[in-house]
Amino acid sequence: MDAPSRTTVNERRDPDPTPARPSRLRSILLWLVALLLMLGAGAYQRRTGPTYDYRGALTVDGQQHAYRLLRSEETTRDVVVVVPNPGGKLGGTLHWRRYPTDGPFQQVPLQADAAAATLTATLPRQPAAGKLEYHLELTTPAGPARIPAAADEEIVLRFKDPVPLAWLVSHVAMMFLSMMVGLRAGLSALFQTHTMARYAWTALVGLFAGGLVLGPIVQKYAFGAWWTGWPFGYDLTDNKQLVMWLCWLLACGALALRPRNLLSGRTAVLLASAVMIVVYLIPHSLRGSQLDYGKLQQGVDPKHAIETGK
Repeated sequence: MDAPSRTTVNERRDPDPTPARPSRLRSILLWLVALLLMLGAGAYQRRTGPTYDYRGALTVDGQQHAYRLLRSEETTRDVVVVVPNPGGKLGGTLHWRRYPTDGPFQQVPLQADAAAATLTATLPRQPAAGKLEYHLELTTPAGPARIPAAADEEIVLRFKDPVPLAWLVSHVAMMFLSMMVGLRAGLSALFQTHTMARYAWTALVGLFAGGLVLGPIVQKYAFGAWWTGWPFGYDLTDNKQLVMWLCWLLACGALALRPRNLLSGRTAVLLASAVMIVVYLIPHSLRGSQLDYGKLQQGVDPKHAIETGK
C-alpha cells in the first residue's frame, strides 16, 4: 500500500487571493459624479459671486423685457449701463457714487436710443479695485420704478486691470479640474481605495499650480499684488485657496507616512474633499481688493491705496 503523500517544502502554493478590483463601469460612474459636482460648484460660484451681472426684467404693456447690469469691468473703459425701452415709453436717471463713500449720488439722465429701443447712461472708469454703487430710477407707463427695487439696495461695480486671457483661462481651468480630481479622490476613499492616493496627489499638485502659482499671477495683473491673503491681508479668496491646499497636503502626508493604515488615509482624504466642497460653496471674490478713496483723495498712488478683506 502506497504511503500517503506529504507536502514538501518545495511544493508550490497557490497565491493569496486578491480582492477583485471595481469594474470599469464603476470608475466611469465615479468620474461622472465628480464631474457633475464640479460643474454644479462652477455654476454656483459664477451666479453667487459679487461680480456676477445683476439681472432682471421690466414689464411694459404686459410684456417682460430682460436686462443685465454689469458688476465687474476693466479699467480700460467706461461702463455703459443699458436697459430696454420698448416703444420708447420709458425714461429715467442713473444715480451713482464711489463705494464706499458717504457723498451724494451723482445723477445722469438716461439717453434714449430709438433704433436699439434702449436707454443708456455711462459710468466713469475707476482705478483697479475701485468700486461704484448705482441704481436706476425709471418712469414707466405704470408709474415710477427702481432698479434694484429695494430702496436701500445698490448695485456695486468693481474695476480691475486687464488679465491676459491665457493666464486667466489656465487659472480657472486648473482650479476646476483640480476640484474634480479631488472629489474623485474622495469618492475613491469611499468606493475605490486603490486609486485614492493617485488622485489625492494629483489634486494637491493641481491646486498648488492653479491656486498658489497661477492665482497670484492673475491677481497681480488685475490688482497689482501677488498675494493678499494671510499673513499679508484678509483676502478671502486667497485664504480659502491656502486652507484648501493645506488640507490636501495633510491628506497626502497621511497617505505617505502611514501607507498601510487605510483607515487614516481614507479619513484624511474624505476630510480634504469635504473642505474642498465647503470652500467652493463660498462665493468667489468676497472680501477681496478694494480701493480706499480716502487715501486716494490724500494724494496716495492708486496702486498703494488698495486694501483687502472688504
